[in-house]
Amino acid sequence: MALLGDNERALVDALDEPALVVEASLVRLANRPARDLLGNFIEGRDVRLAIRHPQVLELILAHDSGEIDVTGIAEPGRAWRLLIRRLWSGATLIRMIDRSDAVSAEKMRVDFVANASHELRTPLSTVLGYAETLAEETDLPPDLRANFGRTIRDEAKRMLRIIEDLMSLSRIEADRFIAPAEHVEISDVVNSAIANAGHLRTSASCEIKVRINDELPAVRGDRAQLVQLFDNLISNALRYGCDKPGAQLEISAGREGNWLSLSVADHGPGIPREHLPRVTERFYRVDAARSRESGGTGLGLAIVKHIIERHRGSLDIRSTVGVGTTVNVKLPAAS
Repeated sequence: MALLGDNERALVDALDEPALVVEASLVRLANRPARDLLGNFIEGRDVRLAIRHPQVLELILAHDSGEIDVTGIAEPGRAWRLLIRRLWSGATLIRMIDRSDAVSAEKMRVDFVANASHELRTPLSTVLGYAETLAEETDLPPDLRANFGRTIRDEAKRMLRIIEDLMSLSRIEADRFIAPAEHVEISDVVNSAIANAGHLRTSASCEIKVRINDELPAVRGDRAQLVQLFDNLISNALRYGCDKPGAQLEISAGREGNWLSLSVADHGPGIPREHLPRVTERFYRVDAARSRESGGTGLGLAIVKHIIERHRGSLDIRSTVGVGTTVNVKLPAAS
């Protein structure tokens, strides 16, 4: 049996990830991350008391080199890659690489592709069906033919909006590490977004009240992205928060220390509490049927979240069923 001294401990302690040295079946060394994960008193104890995964134990006790991806060590559902390397006869070094973020990102990618495919396939199927009918049926009544044409146009526009939002998300994510450099006046951004929502205001019959302090400092930002952020917040509020006569939408902005605090509030039906943690996910909809009918793509709040992250700001969404929804955005003031 080899003697493990200060040099070996220093090498193991230098590793950022959890690491163990197992000799025979005993844990001879464990660095601080390993002790935090598996218990403070694992050194000198049988490794089978610290790690209870059969496949992992088989590989460790074989005292050979190998790798294995597992979940459920110490914490249920957490994904790890174990790198096991033979040191000398009967001894191995085990390094535990946390793969939770990588696994989560891969799941998000798979879900995103599946959702995007579904969102595009649905209107495309409608377009193909109506187009085939128009091509094959020569004696359709003019009003039915016109109705088919309008449906094809509307579904094509829906696909175009989804594609444009996906491209927008891609551009925002590509620039997420590049700090915006423009000095942008928030009042200008909000007024532009309100003007862009003119067609929705007509259909929603909603009064917009704006309260913005005239002496607010500029923010360091990307003007086009900030306009897009408020486009999405205001259009969401008009689509879902102006569901009755005399409805009001309130937009306000003020300063809180080194931050500009902005809010968009409606008095609509509100969002059930269980949905709030997920409303910024791509393609997540509280009411899928209503969202599609109103022209939503399911990407608006995901775009909002990514723009705020790029601007190093914060997002808070609060809602009460039957009372309404308030979205608060904080952006750092330009120095």
